Amino acid sequence: MPTSRTGRPPVQRAPRRPAPARQRQTRENPVAALYTRARRAWDRPLTAYYLILGGSLLITVLGLVMVYSASQITALQLSLPGSYFFRKQFLAAVIGGALMFAAARMPVRLHRALAYPILAGAVFLMALVQVPGIGMSVNGNQNWISLGGSFQIQPSEFGKLALVLWGADLLARKQDRKLLTQWKHMLVPLVPAAFMLLGLIMLGGDMGTAIILTAILFGLLWLAGAPTRLFVGVLSVALVLGAILIKTSPNRMSRLACIGATDPGKNDSCWQAVHGIYALASGGLFGSGLGASVEKWGQLPEAHTDFIFAVTGEELGLAGTLSVLALFAALGYAGIRVAGRTEDPFVRYAAGGVTTWITAQAVINVGAVLGLLPIAGVPLPLFSYGGSALLPTMFAIGLLIAFARDDPAARAALAMRQTRFGRKRAGGSASDRGPRRWNTMRRRASAARSSGER
Repeated sequence: MPTSRTGRPPVQRAPRRPAPARQRQTRENPVAALYTRARRAWDRPLTAYYLILGGSLLITVLGLVMVYSASQITALQLSLPGSYFFRKQFLAAVIGGALMFAAARMPVRLHRALAYPILAGAVFLMALVQVPGIGMSVNGNQNWISLGGSFQIQPSEFGKLALVLWGADLLARKQDRKLLTQWKHMLVPLVPAAFMLLGLIMLGGDMGTAIILTAILFGLLWLAGAPTRLFVGVLSVALVLGAILIKTSPNRMSRLACIGATDPGKNDSCWQAVHGIYALASGGLFGSGLGASVEKWGQLPEAHTDFIFAVTGEELGLAGTLSVLALFAALGYAGIRVAGRTEDPFVRYAAGGVTTWITAQAVINVGAVLGLLPIAGVPLPLFSYGGSALLPTMFAIGLLIAFARDDPAARAALAMRQTRFGRKRAGGSASDRGPRRWNTMRRRASAARSSGER
């Protein structure tokens, strides 16, 4: 046997075993490894919870910044302080945050108990709008109630929340009784009640809010499993009524004619649509800088409300607008995930209704700014100026948060996070207990679940 220079026999090393095929493949393909890690993180129980909470807060905060930037010139033109609209929006955001927190902490049975009172209150206020001396007309639409001073309320915004909660509770009760297999139980009284809300809204001339309510109705019917012929029938009736309402209104016909317009046209009928495109085009990739918009200096009407997305594109550029769209896409995905993973029919219908509401309103607003859809006069959810739109929307976001927290896997994960930094073990002094162990979520999750979710 050969010896080393020290006179000792050489150490016999074990042959190196080849790495498993899975590890070799991961090392050779980092893209696949990154995709696997991202998919595991995406499938964690708290993904929907954090997407809804974080996405909605980011949209609201960015909206406050853009409201302050876009509304300064309008406020000064009205001989008001430059921060006038921002202060009102900030107050609405604070109240809305309290509503969102309250809704997120409510149990599901309390949400269902609130469905009928909210519906009754919304119908009463929407009828009160048509009473002379109480209702107010803004931009040609009779859908506002003055609360004194500079504060107003738009009851039709609360009609969206009422339809979601009441419709979800109605369909859930009918599903528990196995009545949704009959078309009459699927349509009655959901469709007549929705048409009643639509009629009250259209009495004031608010076509945009009526479109959002129609989208919520179709979302609920689709989630309830309406057959194709029934779905197509209700959609056909809605399209015929919509065509009649548009054809009989010169204002709505002019808005429809401004789709894709690049010139203000006769009598500047497409002025707002064209200047919205100008604002987006002048923003470039990263924008002209926060507060440096040119179109908000009287050229772009409703710069801080319906067309705030155009000012965002001018000041923050393509990067800013894509960031806003990504936040709405994440919020929509999280809502769909909550609705798809629950076993509670009420949670499924309510989460689907809220997701349809926010997504459809965002698509209609952004589509109008981009010149792809007619200007419907609906604000960008959580982003545009308007307390009447912000309050019910933030309450609806609280619903989604409550539903995401109610998932059993999410409840277990949240309980683990509360003990992330460990707790002192009871009994004995610190010296008697021995070395301290940290109950991290990783350790507890590996012991509780073998799937690797945490």
